[in-house]
Amino acid sequence: MQAVLNGYKGLSLLVWLNSDRLFTAGTILVGLLSGAFLGHAIMGHY
Repeated sequence: MQAVLNGYKGLSLLVWLNSDRLFTAGTILVGLLSGAFLGHAIMGHY
């Protein structure tokens, strides 16, 4: 049980340290998907 708790603490530390990178990657992904959706909606089905 202690090993599981230590692993969880280590994982949560890594997520906390990399949260800005995850947020940046998520923002870029949402922007790309939004651009693709708008481009498809504006240009129609060509």
